[in-house]
Amino acid sequence: MIPFKKTALALFLLVCATLVSAQNKDGGISEKMLQQMQQQYAANPAGKALFNAIASNSIDDLARNFENMGPVTDNFSVETPKQSIHDQKSSGRCWMFSGLNVLRSDFAKRHQDTLRVEFSHDYLFFYDQLEKANLMLQGVIDHASKPIDDPRVQFFFQHPINDGGTFCGVADLAEKYGLAPMGVVRETYSAENTSRMSRLISSKLREFGLELREMAASKTSAKALQARKTEMLTTIYGMLCLTLGEPVKDFTYTFTDKNGKPVGQPKHYTPKSFFKETVGERLNGTFIMVMNDPRRPYHQTYEVEYDRHTYDGHNWKYLNLPMDEIAQLAISSLKDGRKMYSSYDVGKQLDRKRGYLDTENYDYASLFNTTFNMNKAQRISTFDSGSTHAMTLTAVDLDADGKPTKWKVENSWGGTVGFSGCYIMTDRWFQEYMFRLVVDKQYVSEEQLRQFEQKPTMVMPEDPLFGIDE
Repeated sequence: MIPFKKTALALFLLVCATLVSAQNKDGGISEKMLQQMQQQYAANPAGKALFNAIASNSIDDLARNFENMGPVTDNFSVETPKQSIHDQKSSGRCWMFSGLNVLRSDFAKRHQDTLRVEFSHDYLFFYDQLEKANLMLQGVIDHASKPIDDPRVQFFFQHPINDGGTFCGVADLAEKYGLAPMGVVRETYSAENTSRMSRLISSKLREFGLELREMAASKTSAKALQARKTEMLTTIYGMLCLTLGEPVKDFTYTFTDKNGKPVGQPKHYTPKSFFKETVGERLNGTFIMVMNDPRRPYHQTYEVEYDRHTYDGHNWKYLNLPMDEIAQLAISSLKDGRKMYSSYDVGKQLDRKRGYLDTENYDYASLFNTTFNMNKAQRISTFDSGSTHAMTLTAVDLDADGKPTKWKVENSWGGTVGFSGCYIMTDRWFQEYMFRLVVDKQYVSEEQLRQFEQKPTMVMPEDPLFGIDE
């Protein structure tokens, strides 16, 4: 009999030999490769000093480009009227804040700035979440014949619900459910801190989704599936009522002037009649979304399948344009006093302290003794860049030739950040990290409108550029 200790030692040596063998396969990091890395790093005499600096400090503080630290001016040749700044807190609702910023600005413009309105984000968010829950469950039903690991089935189960989106969601939701004033429907804790609510509802939707797949596999009738889906949504409705509050059905409201003083007499409204009075009969059909995607042909229209807020609403559709054409659309709108929904890769080269976005804010290349040379198309293709945050475009500064030099946006991170809640970006940053713009059709050329109405090319939501704005 072999002693136990010797057997254990033999097994240990066998495992070690197996691991070494596995690590020496082609493509792995060999000992020779590691020695080469170590020697090259050791040959840099500044390496130790840089490590000491980076180990004890923020990378951004060390990479800050001193030559680009001059004063940032808040003067613009073309600027829309200022309005109050809101705070989305710990939520991904920037798309809604930016969209409602545009609607309240348009309302003030129609009334020559004698009336103001503040829309409730909580009210519209309730229906956004309910509709997204329905979109997930109905999507599971529609694709129930596919295996669970099918990309489209995984799309619904991976993110059953979220609080991001685009302006298309504002249009569909507001037309369907109306709007309510901020003073009537206030923010709850879960509206401002969405993670726990979203996690719980997502878990319940995944459970419901599996049940619907089992029902479909057992040949349950379409009528029975829809009846069960309604019961499931009733549960979700209840969870939303407990976290966001049950949506108001009618209310009394008095408009105010820009100083907050009441104007006129109180009036009774429903959310739909309030939408009609403050926005109009419709939003869909009055605007187009344009986008800059240098990977794809310009002047072509694209549509993102299943990227919508309501099952019966509109997919995200956009016209792909070069940046110079997008800039001209924005300038035309701003000159007429119209703010716009716009979105960006806001985390790139952002100086939060100064509220300033410029491609030369930080010199990471010199700090790490390397280069970062990908262009916009390459950054998108490799998931290195894409639209992450929506803000409201409010101003542009033009040079003597009418060319933009810098832009200004209203953000939704509160009024104490940046320039009283606004951010300023250079045109060179705008060119590299701006992606989407929603503009009223009156500022769009006939040729661009014709291009927008052509049959769109369908693209999938997994594309690296089609992340939702948060």
